[in-house]
Amino acid sequence: MPWPLFDLTLRSARLELRSPTDDDLPALLETARAGIHDPATMPFAVAWTDARGDAFDQGFPQFFWRARASWSADAWSLPLAVFVDGRPIGVQEIRATSLRAERTVDTGSWLGIPWHGQGFGTEMRAAVLAFAFDHLGAVTARSGVVEGNDASRRVSIKLRYQLDGIGEVAPRGTPVREERFVLDRSDFERERWPLTVEGFDDCRAMFGLQP
Repeated sequence: MPWPLFDLTLRSARLELRSPTDDDLPALLETARAGIHDPATMPFAVAWTDARGDAFDQGFPQFFWRARASWSADAWSLPLAVFVDGRPIGVQEIRATSLRAERTVDTGSWLGIPWHGQGFGTEMRAAVLAFAFDHLGAVTARSGVVEGNDASRRVSIKLRYQLDGIGEVAPRGTPVREERFVLDRSDFERERWPLTVEGFDDCRAMFGLQP
């Protein structure tokens, strides 16, 4: 396999998370097109969902292609498509810079509106946290919550993140408050979030880890 990340699969109680191939992207795009949030609000630090028409359709796969093309062991972004019963419902991203030295990861995600309020957002973030802490050797995870994104804030609190500071972002040109949360590995309740990981040995070196 020339791109072994395509074989990396995380399985939690209800979800399957894996790096989407180009064949997966059309169905994932349809999920995003159908709606991720109320357009009157912007829950993300980057207003990518404001794009319309061809700009949205073309920018969507470019995000995944860019993550592949820019990958290095010292700076990487891994957007994982999230599936329920074979249907894509969203994306859970995990990324790091200098993981071997800093041992810290960041996360971000989106979920199609029909799957809001069912605990999927918590479960998919818990899956990448378990992967980061138990397979990648991370000791800290960070997450930002843009003002008004109450769902993301609830996920962070449920997973025992602690508030680590306040900043600002301006996704639509006007500064808005962003809460910055951090979770230590010792505070993660892994027994609540069992995870099965497949295909990691073949891509371990891509994360700069020894066989």
